[in-house]
Amino acid sequence: MKRLAFPLHVKILLGLLAGAVLGTTLKETNLLGENLHWISYNITEPLGQLFLRLLLLLVIPMVFSSLVAGIAGIGDIRRLGKIGLRCLFFTIIVSGCAVLIGIVLSNLIQPGHRISPELSQMLSAEFAGAAGKEVENALAAAKQKDSPLMQAVKMIVPTNIFASISRDPPDMLGLMMFSVFLGVMMTLTKKAEGLRQLLEGLYDVIAKGVDVVMKIAPYAVFCLIFTMTSRFGAGMLKSLGWFVGTVLLGLSIQMFVVYPAVLLGLARKNPIAFFRNVRLVMATAFSTASSNATLPTALKVAEENLHIPRDINTFVLTVGATANQNGTALYEGATVLFLSQLAGIDLSLQQQLLVVFLAILGGVGTAGVPSGSIPFIIMILASIGVNPALIAVILGVDRILDMCRTVLNVTGDLAMAVYVTEAEKPGRV
Repeated sequence: MKRLAFPLHVKILLGLLAGAVLGTTLKETNLLGENLHWISYNITEPLGQLFLRLLLLLVIPMVFSSLVAGIAGIGDIRRLGKIGLRCLFFTIIVSGCAVLIGIVLSNLIQPGHRISPELSQMLSAEFAGAAGKEVENALAAAKQKDSPLMQAVKMIVPTNIFASISRDPPDMLGLMMFSVFLGVMMTLTKKAEGLRQLLEGLYDVIAKGVDVVMKIAPYAVFCLIFTMTSRFGAGMLKSLGWFVGTVLLGLSIQMFVVYPAVLLGLARKNPIAFFRNVRLVMATAFSTASSNATLPTALKVAEENLHIPRDINTFVLTVGATANQNGTALYEGATVLFLSQLAGIDLSLQQQLLVVFLAILGGVGTAGVPSGSIPFIIMILASIGVNPALIAVILGVDRILDMCRTVLNVTGDLAMAVYVTEAEKPGRV
C-alpha cells in the first residue's frame, strides 16, 4: 500500500495543530497533573529548542557567505546602490502602512479599555519576574548619554566583528555592515574571485545543512507549540482576546490587502501564485517565530520557487531579515497604545505620531529572534511616560503573536525581493 507523501509545509502545520490541541487539552483537563509540567520542561522544550538552535547556528555563516558573495557578484557599485535605495523605499512605505494600520485599529477598538483591572493585576503578578530583567536591561540602554546620532553609529558599525557575532542574540546589523563593506571592497579590487567562489561554496554547504535540519521540523514544531500551550492553556488567550484580535486583524490587513496591492502595483505579479510559492517559508516563520532562523529557508525558496537571481536574493533577504520587519512595526505600535490605554493614559496626536516614527525605527533595528521586540517596546513606553513594568501583561500572549508577525515579516521580505527583481529588469525605472 502506497504511503501518503505530504509536502513539508503540510507536515509542519499538522505538527503545529497536534501540539496545540494536545497541549491545550492536557492543560485544561489536568489529566497528567504535575507530570505535564515535567514533560514540558524536560522533554518537549529541549527538543523544540534543539531545532531552533540548529537553525540559528546556520544563520551567521549563511548571512556572511551569501551577503558578501552576492554583493561581490553584482559587480557594479552603481547597481548595488540602486538596489539598496529600492529596498529603503519599499521598507519605509510598507512599514509606514503597517504601523498606521496598528495605530488606527487600536484607537477604534480600544483593546486596553476592555480588560478588567483585576485581571491586569493578576497577569502582572504572574509575569513580573519574567518582565523584570527585560525592563532593567532596556531602561539601562535608554539611559545612555550618547546622542541619537552616536547611538545609531554604535548600533550600525561594530568595532569588533567577532564580538558582535558572539553576542546572544548576535548583532545582525553589525554583521551585515561588515559583510556589505567586505563585498563592496571585493567588487572594487577585482582580484577576489577565489574568495567569492569559496564563499559561494560555503553557502551551498550551509544550504544543504538547512535541508537536513528541516527534516525534523514537523516534530520540533509539535514540541514548541506543545510547550507553550501546556503552560498557558487557552484561558490567557481568551482574557487578552481583544488585544490579540486587534493585532491579528492588523496583521491580516497588511498581509492580504497591502502586500497584494504592492505585488500587483509595483511588481506586476499574481499575489495568489506568490503566496502559494512561499508556503514553506511562512510555515517555518510561524513555527520558529524568528526571521533569522527562517532566513536559510527563505533564501532557498526565493531562488528555487520565485526564481529571484542569487545576487539580488541574498542582499535583499539578508538585509530584510533585520531592516524590513513590517509585522514587528505594526505590533510595537499596537502594543504601546494597548498598554497606554491599560494604564489610563490617553496619548495625544503628537505622541501617537512619535509612536509611529519609533515603531518604524523599531521594525528596522529589532533583532530577528523570538520576542526581539520586547526591549524596544519597553524603551518606547518609558519615553512616553507609561510604566514599563506593564510589559508583563502581554508576555503571556507575546509568543503566539510573535509567530504571527514573523510570518508577516518574512513574507514582506520576499515581496520586497520580488519587487526589486522586477524593478531591475531592463526598461523599468
